[in-house]
Amino acid sequence: MKVVFAGTPEFAAVALKALHEAGFEIPLVLTQPDRPAGRGLQLQPSAVKQFAVAQGIPVAQPLSLRMDAKDPQRAQEAKAAHELLLATDYDAMVVAAYGLILPRSTLDIKPCINIHGSLLPRWRGAAPIHRAIEAGDAETGVTIMQMEEGLDTGPMLLIERTPIGPHDTTAILHDRLAAMGAQMVVKVLHKMAQGIVEAVPQPEHGVTYAAKIAKEEAALDFTHSARDLHRKIRAFNPFPGAHGTVNGTVIKLWGAELLEAGSNAPAGQVLAADAQHGIVVACGSGALRLTELQKPGGKRLPAAEFIKGFALDGLRFG
Repeated sequence: MKVVFAGTPEFAAVALKALHEAGFEIPLVLTQPDRPAGRGLQLQPSAVKQFAVAQGIPVAQPLSLRMDAKDPQRAQEAKAAHELLLATDYDAMVVAAYGLILPRSTLDIKPCINIHGSLLPRWRGAAPIHRAIEAGDAETGVTIMQMEEGLDTGPMLLIERTPIGPHDTTAILHDRLAAMGAQMVVKVLHKMAQGIVEAVPQPEHGVTYAAKIAKEEAALDFTHSARDLHRKIRAFNPFPGAHGTVNGTVIKLWGAELLEAGSNAPAGQVLAADAQHGIVVACGSGALRLTELQKPGGKRLPAAEFIKGFALDGLRFG
């Protein structure tokens, strides 16, 4: 099979690499335009583009695929991309975290299948990994689905599950699901080539939506339960990074342990900050032992190292 690939971040690059190594011919890759990154805000190619260029695969980076876009430049680029797809010899398009909406005009050219990091219909949308951890889900997985115009509503071609461990962060789960999805999409394409793949409609019940993560969500409110805060710290690692504020200083919180023992102290009160007990903070119910922290301009440090340069004993997270 000849496969056009559409994707942008590392999650997608893992799948592209798997397709390439499995021997699929990839005549074209679509990815988002280069974005400013780093301290110098230099334009950086996406992870997908970097892999495609290294392998000599042609790359297109349209701003949009919607030919009816109000912005003339976007509409023009979408038309050019549409004509490019029509001129490309391919059997199916694989989409993974592309970041652009595929309009009906694109979906109608050839079958389009998507690698989605959740157990659909739970967590349709932009941030399924973050939201699954934040909600305390016991498991998640990857769904390979046939794309249609609705938001992650298409019939399922393959679904596989994995448990969410008590210490799993979005970073950890992201890498696990990326590897799963890469192998799954290869399997599905082989079945498509043999004409034996079965499309199963998604259940009508259990639909939830994984809204895009807003930076404001990362500010922790310690009047909430320790269990909820523990999930948020894991869900927002590595982006946008959960944080609390002490005496006006924003401190990133990258790791924590859940303590069930309660306290009569006000929420946010630092109950201990020493080598013996670590950094323990009272919550609305229960407490957290913070294990990895970062002050502005500093490095991520284990708690024992952090308190050597930032005294927390007796203070309170606002």
